[in-house]
Amino acid sequence: MAKLLFTHSYFYRFDPKQWETAQPYPPYGTIYAAALMRQDGHNVSLYDTNLKEDIQDVVPLLQEQQPDYFIIYDDGFNYLTKMCLTRMREAAFDMIAYAKDLGCRIIVSSSDSTDHYGMYLEKGADYILLGEGELTLQELVTQLEAGNTDVSQLLGIAWTNQDGTIVRNARRSVIKSLDDLPSPAWDLINIEDYRKIWVEKHGYFGLNIATTRGCPYKCNWCAKPIYGNRYNSRSPQRVVDEVEMLTKTYGAEYFWVCDDIFGLKPGWVQEFRDLLAEKKLSIQYKIQSRADLLLKEDTIEALAASGLDTVWIGAESGSQKILDAMDKGTKIEQIYEATKLLKRKGVKVAFFLQFGYLGETMEDIEKTIQMVLDLMPDDIGISVSYPLPGTKFFEVVQSQLKDKQNWEDSDDLAMMYKATFSPDFYRRLHRLVHKRFQKKRGWQTIKKILTSPSQLNKKTLKTALATFYYIPAAAMDKMKLNALKAKG
Repeated sequence: MAKLLFTHSYFYRFDPKQWETAQPYPPYGTIYAAALMRQDGHNVSLYDTNLKEDIQDVVPLLQEQQPDYFIIYDDGFNYLTKMCLTRMREAAFDMIAYAKDLGCRIIVSSSDSTDHYGMYLEKGADYILLGEGELTLQELVTQLEAGNTDVSQLLGIAWTNQDGTIVRNARRSVIKSLDDLPSPAWDLINIEDYRKIWVEKHGYFGLNIATTRGCPYKCNWCAKPIYGNRYNSRSPQRVVDEVEMLTKTYGAEYFWVCDDIFGLKPGWVQEFRDLLAEKKLSIQYKIQSRADLLLKEDTIEALAASGLDTVWIGAESGSQKILDAMDKGTKIEQIYEATKLLKRKGVKVAFFLQFGYLGETMEDIEKTIQMVLDLMPDDIGISVSYPLPGTKFFEVVQSQLKDKQNWEDSDDLAMMYKATFSPDFYRRLHRLVHKRFQKKRGWQTIKKILTSPSQLNKKTLKTALATFYYIPAAAMDKMKLNALKAKG
C-alpha cells in the first residue's frame, strides 16, 4: 500500500481577521478523505497547516516521511477555502514546490484548484481533483499503484499530457449515499492545540461537523465548485453518533455545523432532536440557513429543542429588488418573521449582508441598514459582492476584472468591478453600519440596566459605555460617507 501525506492550504495566521477571532476549526474535509484512503489500507498521515506559522515547516516532515503521494486536500466545508484567497493559493504553490523537489507525486483538491487547475498544474502538481474528490482520489491512487498511468478515462481529474498539454476530464457525479463513507479521521488532528486556543479565548471548546453536502438554491453570486447544486444528507443517526464521540472523546461543548444549508430534508431536524434526547446529549451549535426554510412546519421549534444557539441567515439585503436580482428566492417579510420567531425561542440570530451588488442604489443600502436596526440581530457579517468563477454574477462582470480577481485574505473586501459607488465608499459603509449597529445595541443595553439594575455586570457595562464612543464615531463616518457619495 502507498504512503500518503495529506495537508491543506489554509493558514489561520495568514488571515489576520480570522486569527484574531480565535475560532479555528480542524480541516474536516481533509480528514474525511484521509479516512477513506486509510480504510483502503494506505499508510495515511496529516500535516495540518491551520495553526502553523511558516509554510516551510512542512519540509522536515516531507524529508522524514518521504511519502509516495503528497495530497493537498482543502476543507471544502470551510467557507474560508471557498473564497479562494490568494495568500492561501501562494501557500499551496510553495508546498507543491517543496514536495516536487523531493520527488513526491502531488495531488490537489480545492475550490481554487478546481477553478484554476491550469495554474496548479503549471506550478508542478501532477493531478487536480475536480469537485468532490474522495472517490476520484481513491480510483486515482489505486490505478497508479497498479502501474497504470493512463488517466484519460478517469472522471473528475485534470492533468498534463506527455506533450505538455493540459487535459480536463469530465466531472464525476457527486456522492449520493454519504453514510457509505467512513467517519472523518479525527485521530489525525492534534486536538489539544485547538482546545487551548478556544478555552483561552472563549472559555469553552468548539469543533466543526457537517451533515450535508451541496445546496440546491441558485443564488447567482454563490460559487459551488466542490459539491455543486445537488443536496445530499447524512443520516441523523450517523451525525449524532459523531457528535457523541466528539463530546465524549474530545470534550467538545459547541459545534459549528458547516453545511451550506442545514436541515433542508423534511423531518431531518426533528429526528436529529429526538436522537440527541434519546442519548441524553446536551449540546449547543450554530448553523447557516435561509429565512424561508426556517419558517417551514415546526423547524424553529425543533432546532431550539435540539440545542441550536445561533443561526446565520443569508439575509444579504433589505431591498427586495436586490434579493430578486440575486435570484435569492427569499422575501424581506420572511427575514423579519424568521428573526422574530427565533428570538422568541431564545435562539441568537446573525445576518450575512453584502453591499455593492449590481444596480444597488443608496435607497437599497438604506433599506438594508433599516432592516438591521429594526431586527437587531445578535451579530452581523458584512461583505461586498465577490465575483467567483462558475457563477452568473462572475460572467456578468468578468470583462471588468483586471489582474486582481481574488481577495488576499478574508478581510480584503476589494471591489473588483464597477459598482454604483467607489471602493472607498463601501469600505466606509462597512464601518458605518457596524457603528450604527453597536450604537443601537448600546442604547438598548442602557435602557435594560436602567429598568432592571440587576442586569448590570462587566459585559453590559462595557456595552453601555461603548455607546458614547459609537455616537460621535458613527456621526463622523456618516459625514465621510456622504462626501464619498457626492464624489460618485
